[in-house]
Amino acid sequence: MLTSDQIRAARALLKWDQKALAQASKVSLATIKRLEPLSGPIIANAVTIDALRRALEAAGIEFIPENGGGAGVRFRKPAASD
Repeated sequence: MLTSDQIRAARALLKWDQKALAQASKVSLATIKRLEPLSGPIIANAVTIDALRRALEAAGIEFIPENGGGAGVRFRKPAASD
C-alpha cells in the first residue's frame, strides 16, 4: 500500500517537485496533482501506483510499512561495498 503522505514525504526527501516525479515515473503531472492531496492509500490504477513506487525507489527511497508506528519513507541504506 502506498499513501499520498508517503509520496509527498519521498518527494521532500529527494527535493523533487511534482514535475520531477512525473518525469521519473512517466505518470502525468495531472494525475500526481490529483492523487497527492487525498488522504490515505492511493486509489489509482495498479500500473500508476507501481510506476510511482519504482521511480521513487530507483531514486533511493525505501518505503516503511505500517507496523504500529505508522507508514513512512526513508533513504535506502547504501549497500556495503567490499
